[in-house]
Amino acid sequence: MNNLEELSKWYLNSELDFDRTLQELRYRTIRKYFKGKTCLEIAPAQGITTARLKDDFEVLHVVEGSLNLLNEIPEYPNVTKFHSFIENFNPPITYDFILMDHILEHIEEPQEALSKVKSFLNPRGTIIIGVPNAKSIHRLVAVKMGYLKSIYELNQRDRELGHYRVYDMDTLSKEILNSGLKIKKKEGVFFKPLSNGQIQENWDAKMIEGFYQLGFDFPENTAEIYIIAQL
Repeated sequence: MNNLEELSKWYLNSELDFDRTLQELRYRTIRKYFKGKTCLEIAPAQGITTARLKDDFEVLHVVEGSLNLLNEIPEYPNVTKFHSFIENFNPPITYDFILMDHILEHIEEPQEALSKVKSFLNPRGTIIIGVPNAKSIHRLVAVKMGYLKSIYELNQRDRELGHYRVYDMDTLSKEILNSGLKIKKKEGVFFKPLSNGQIQENWDAKMIEGFYQLGFDFPENTAEIYIIAQL
């Protein structure tokens, strides 16, 4: 837990404006899959997406392992906050919709976590699992430039954020299928040829929107990948 509190300082002190923009773009992409009245958001960090989800569901529960980050989330009337690692979490209800965004790469034993999360889902519920993409264009370029030996090698930001691995669409699909979940759809978010810092310094909103739209044409090579799954 103490190590997680150290990692939480990155979100509080080092996160870029474009990092937050990417979160907004991820929300725009997955919102069409929302269903039901009850939602669980796993590892919401400081609650950027939470502020959106609270208006999409009657009941929103968020579970976060970092107390520092959890305390950053305002006290919304329909939101209940839980301080726990997902492996230790025992929710008071089951959910129509679960969002597991940018968490699987942080977990040492992902199958254990997915097995636990499956039990939180209503029989006809939906879970969306999103991760950074090893086959993102900016990582492919980094290999060509000699900055990475492989697209699956952890880069400096991966290490700062405590990542154990980098998924692509195939490895993420295998992870999810091995857990017993059924894949309904796969999507990608944002065609990213440069680092977040370079984009923040040099791109305007029109360029960002253009590369967001381009990502729908090349989902296997976007910055983020998503799988929509059910029981």
